[in-house]
Formats: sequence, structure tokens, C-alpha cells
Amino acid sequence: MKASKVAYKPVALVLGAGAGLVAGTLFKQVWKIAGHDDDAPDAMDEDRQWREILLAAAIQGAIFALVKAAVERSGAVAVRRVSGTWPA
Repeated sequence: MKASKVAYKPVALVLGAGAGLVAGTLFKQVWKIAGHDDDAPDAMDEDRQWREILLAAAIQGAIFALVKAAVERSGAVAVRRVSGTWPA
């Protein structure tokens, strides 16, 4: 296993946790801007319709994937700048 990959593991864990927090906050803001309630529906919320629950899940998933990819790519680029090798 390459040293850059080993060095990147703890960085990736921290970045992943941060990405999750950022994505959650971003989703809440997008949900409010879209004109829905302050709280996004939960899959077990019996007072919400299927359409609203699935829409919220799709938006949340897209935002999470986008933020995760951006953070992982940024972390890998930073490791490459520091170590000179790609952490894969």
C-alpha cells in the first residue's frame, strides 16, 4: 500500500464527517428555499405523502453525493500537492 494512501486515510475520515455535516446543512437550506416546511419529511412520517418523502430523499441524496465528491476530490488534490502522488 502506498504511503500517500495510508496518510490519506485519516484525512479522508475527517473530510467525510465534515462533508456529511455540510451536506445536511445545505439540504435543510435548499428544502426551506423550495418552499417546504422547515423540517424535511422522514420516511416514517405518516402525515406526509409519498411524493414529498421521495422528493426530499432524492434531493438529499443528490446534495450528499455532490458534496462528498467535491470534498474527496479536493482532499486527493491536496495530498497530491503535498506528497507528489495521488492517494489511490
